[in-house]
Amino acid sequence: MDPFDRLLAEIEPLTGPPAAPDFLLTWEKSEPEIRRILAVAEALRILRRENRSLRCFDSGLAVSLFRDQSTRTRFSFASAANLLGLAVADLDEGRSQIAHGETVRETANMISFFTEFIGIRDDIFLGAGHRFMEEVAAAVAEGHREGVLEQRPAVINLQSDVDHPTQSLADLMHLARHFGSLEALRGKKLAMTWAYSPSYGKPLSVPQGVIGLMTRFGMEVVLAHPEGYSLIPEVVERAAAFARESGGGFRVVPSMEEAFAEADAVYPKSWAPYRVMERRTALLRAGDTAGLKELERECLAENARHRNWECTEAMMRRTKNGRALYLHCLPADISGVSCPAGEVAASVFERYRIPTYVQAGYKPYVIAAVMLTARFAHPARLLDALRRRAAPRLGPPPVGA
Repeated sequence: MDPFDRLLAEIEPLTGPPAAPDFLLTWEKSEPEIRRILAVAEALRILRRENRSLRCFDSGLAVSLFRDQSTRTRFSFASAANLLGLAVADLDEGRSQIAHGETVRETANMISFFTEFIGIRDDIFLGAGHRFMEEVAAAVAEGHREGVLEQRPAVINLQSDVDHPTQSLADLMHLARHFGSLEALRGKKLAMTWAYSPSYGKPLSVPQGVIGLMTRFGMEVVLAHPEGYSLIPEVVERAAAFARESGGGFRVVPSMEEAFAEADAVYPKSWAPYRVMERRTALLRAGDTAGLKELERECLAENARHRNWECTEAMMRRTKNGRALYLHCLPADISGVSCPAGEVAASVFERYRIPTYVQAGYKPYVIAAVMLTARFAHPARLLDALRRRAAPRLGPPPVGA
């Protein structure tokens, strides 16, 4: 049986519509749903490499709303939508009626008449991003229920204040491919650690997404951060519960050295303390520019006390055989390259630069798989039909070319 047929055989028993059309948090999805998404992503990857056309939508929109800066996720969402045959429309709030007081309920319906998916990044305000996505989802559900919308768009979280599901799914896919399978991850030690950055205010959602997903697959996840740099308590508690259920492990340690010791994979990434993000949100909402400047001054000074939290060559030698897999969501703060001192030494990052690009390259397939499994109850049958259709993505050259 070839790899593609094996994937179809894996996907088929997991068949069925998702419990909910939206993808807001990985922990709202069952393990079979997660496995199905990853298997579909791998199948899509095979078909595209075989030059198959994967257009399964004849028309429709994928609307993106980014309230924060993005490169990888923005283009991954656009690539995934285009791969499946959807056009992408970017909602610029500054150029819409939102600037004139249009409500979320109204905007959500007005952008959804022929829309299949709404992708949202809203990670700046702690306690607001996830709630905004839920509000959009409720609005389009009402619009469909009341006959305003012919179809109910699915809302996809492209990073909130709580979770970054498409990133953590791409991370999980990268880990599974590196170590051989999802089952091979059981017992592998993953160090999710804070790392120094000369900036402050980085979202909590990446580390929260990682500990909230990898603990479900039996990994030994170690979270490390300096005192005061904690994550949202409920997410940490959830990770511990997942580890107990999966037979894996989860603990919090106070040093990068302890986390890296005999680790199979490391994920050094800066984030702002949970309590700082709470203060920052209050100041942003109040428009307190002076207060924000003072908070930044305090936080940068606190960060500077932990410059030794850097992924160096010496730190990497503490890992399993000195060869742990380095992961990062990018862009990394690279010491001596993108900043004088940062999350990772230049020599370490350069050694793993291509693998981090590979890691990022799984995201378009993950997003496309999220879209496909949200719309098609029998993804294995669809994938098989796409292969049998044998329509090329790139046709033969014109005669005489």
